Amino acid sequence: MSSLVQAAPAARGAVPPPPLPRSAWCWAAFEGFRNPGVVLITIYVFMPYYVQAVAATPVEGQALVARAGQIAGWAVALTAPLMGMVVDRLGPRKPGLTLVVAGMIPLFWALWFVTPGGPVTPAMVMAIIVGKSILFAWSEVLHNALLVPAAHGQVSRTSGLGLALGNATSVAFLLFVLLAFSLPGQVDWPFVPAQPLFGVDQAAYEPARLTGPIVAVSLAIGLALILWGVPDAPATGERLGSALKKGFADLTAMLRELKTEREAAKFLAARMLYVDGKTAILLFSGVLAAGTMGWKTLEMLAYGIILSILAVAGGLLAGRLDSRLGPRNAVLLEIAVTAVALLCLLGTRPDMAGWIPVSTLPLHDGPMFRTPAELAFIGFAGVSAISITAAYASSRTLLTVLVRPERAGTFFGLYALSGTATMWLGPMLVAWGTIASGSQQGGFATVLALLLAGFALLLTVKVPRHH
Repeated sequence: MSSLVQAAPAARGAVPPPPLPRSAWCWAAFEGFRNPGVVLITIYVFMPYYVQAVAATPVEGQALVARAGQIAGWAVALTAPLMGMVVDRLGPRKPGLTLVVAGMIPLFWALWFVTPGGPVTPAMVMAIIVGKSILFAWSEVLHNALLVPAAHGQVSRTSGLGLALGNATSVAFLLFVLLAFSLPGQVDWPFVPAQPLFGVDQAAYEPARLTGPIVAVSLAIGLALILWGVPDAPATGERLGSALKKGFADLTAMLRELKTEREAAKFLAARMLYVDGKTAILLFSGVLAAGTMGWKTLEMLAYGIILSILAVAGGLLAGRLDSRLGPRNAVLLEIAVTAVALLCLLGTRPDMAGWIPVSTLPLHDGPMFRTPAELAFIGFAGVSAISITAAYASSRTLLTVLVRPERAGTFFGLYALSGTATMWLGPMLVAWGTIASGSQQGGFATVLALLLAGFALLLTVKVPRHH
């Protein structure tokens, strides 16, 4: 973890770094093949399809998805931090990762059978969502624990490659589903088949339902690459009971470190709040779009591609804001922009854009996004995606200036813990607000409280003068 705070620029004439080994590429490829489980299923395609086409109403659908996220968040918060400590003490990670992925594959495949009026009940859908969400988080812990043996001394480059492949694979899958299954028959473009490939039936919502089996196969490929190309950590000889006891002691000792770095502790508390809010927006924005704008799989695929590309710009923007404003002020600006964009999204529906009434007449004759409100929704959501991604990047930079380099390892451990300890809070507020208000917008409005609370607490954080 200390590599996160080491200087990156290379001197002129320095020897270029060696090529990444096969194990690093295999480690990164697993992240690439796992990431579509979030992008295709949770954010842009399957969950929006469920809310728009399967649930009794979009409000009930959003409430179910949010409650499932809340339950899974509780389970992950209670297990993931200790799991990381225990795995470090036991040694091998690949057996556990194999079991976790083997549990995820049938859950994702089962999404194919979720149809309007079909045999899969709302309770069963909730159980599937909760199960795959918990296992997905556990897979991240175990996968991250394999980074060091896979990277062979090139941790930063390998980690960055994993993030890049995650984004690239997700966009590629979105494009594939769009071009192969959703656009055929909708447009007369030379690079689009006249009919959906493999006999896929658009009327039966098969393009959206197919995303479950696609992710299941993707996970299997990623696991095969890990098992083939990544060395495992050696066994320590520690027994599970002993590892649990010592792992809990390790976790307690790490939490005690918060007493020694007051400003870093305040920042981590603030980050828990605003990241919960930003993550809730990210996870439920597709559900809001499908329910509010009535978008189906075709529109949601294009929406996902656009926002995934814009999110990359957020990562690039963060570095410039950090250097010009300082990382604390950069994060404050990014939270504020996210809050304003969310307010505008809450005031956007087919006849309104950012609380301003607009015409419902189409502006062009294209296959999607033809009205002023639809274009406005994409614009506001795009600004939100940029600011959310930028805040994730700037937050990591801010921690590096709040703690001494020799303490970076411990505090990045706490940083990771702060990302899971209250990850249930955003979904809980969305579920509560949706049920209480009877509207999707009411559910999302509660997220503003998290953003504002995180913003207010971050204002009290003092950055050392030499930064």
